[in-house]
Amino acid sequence: MNEIMAEEIGELNTLAGSELLARYNKSLLGVFGTPQQVLVRGAGCLVWDADGKEYLDLLAGIAVNALGHAHPLVTSVISSQLATLGHISNFFTSPTQIALAEKLLELSDAPAGSKVFFSNSGAEANEAAFKLARRNAGTAEAPRTKIVALEQGFHGRTMGALALTWKSAYREPFEPLPGGVEWVPAGDVEALRAAVDENTAAVFIEPIQGEAGVIELGAEYLKAAREITAEAGTLLIFDEVQTGIGRTGSWFASAGVTPDAMTLAKGLGGGFPIGAMIVFGEENTALLTPGQHGTTFGGNPVATAAALATLHVIEAQNLLSHANKVGEDVRGKLAALDFVTEVRGRGLLIGLDLAQDVAPGVVKAALDAGFIINAPGPRTLRLAPPLIVTTEQLDTFVAALPALYAAAVSSTKE
Repeated sequence: MNEIMAEEIGELNTLAGSELLARYNKSLLGVFGTPQQVLVRGAGCLVWDADGKEYLDLLAGIAVNALGHAHPLVTSVISSQLATLGHISNFFTSPTQIALAEKLLELSDAPAGSKVFFSNSGAEANEAAFKLARRNAGTAEAPRTKIVALEQGFHGRTMGALALTWKSAYREPFEPLPGGVEWVPAGDVEALRAAVDENTAAVFIEPIQGEAGVIELGAEYLKAAREITAEAGTLLIFDEVQTGIGRTGSWFASAGVTPDAMTLAKGLGGGFPIGAMIVFGEENTALLTPGQHGTTFGGNPVATAAALATLHVIEAQNLLSHANKVGEDVRGKLAALDFVTEVRGRGLLIGLDLAQDVAPGVVKAALDAGFIINAPGPRTLRLAPPLIVTTEQLDTFVAALPALYAAAVSSTKE
């Protein structure tokens, strides 16, 4: 079998990146367009493409690879677990699934009666949260049919998660979507207060809106949202798919405010696919009963082992403190650049606005120069590097950025 695999992959490994991209375009559905490069190897914060070029990965697979690439503990734990027990379905459980659920409840300071549901992605975690919200249905006399979400919010591409996502270009091609969703301006307490009433089943909030350009809503807004929803009998659901698991220098960006449910994914598995919904309190966990939701792969032994290993490394290496320290340092250095108009974020989730609408051009110039970054908006760049990134590595990007910006500006004039 190994020889067959080697023969199938071996030929591809001899091809140049351009040849591989041509074959990609012939064989994969074009929902992502043509990829920027074909990556073949990673180590720590570095990756290499099919042509042997090295890149500093400052995006970490969109905030996923919390420990970088090929972390020795995570890879050994995955290999060991897969060699022992890989998949068991939801008819059974495993020690790693139980241990991870208990660990997440501990890290989130969950009250008695709180429980965890495991999925395979952030979108799936938000689908589960949407169904939890639907179960907060009220009564026949006063039904709760409305869901409130925030403008600029992003919750995923599957149908329920998409129904919560604000950007109309994402939603409209697939309508009709699950109904009853209304959007209010992010960060506006009075708008939220006016929208939430006895007919509102849930409010969905990203504490920091990553896809909107790293827009932080702030602790006071989250506290106000907790008060407003509690008074109305409405569920408060925090989407921490991007911000959770140390990304912002704390385990959760919403720390200090306890929601009714919280969704996680991305960094949780250190690169291995896993999502989770933490439901807080016995009254809320009772909303979903046996048979009302499920998943075949969710919470499998390998994914939960990978997540446990990731959490262990973050704790053992004090990476929350590290993310705060290096994040604060690089944000200060970026803010000092004369073409950067604003720097936002916490820990190692960073958004920076440029003086001109050239962010996509900067991303391209950065890739050519050996840096992987992202542009969530026409003049906004996003950095979400591995939590192990060093100040020295980030400094190389800061030093290169003026030339990258100049190249992007120049290319718009040609």
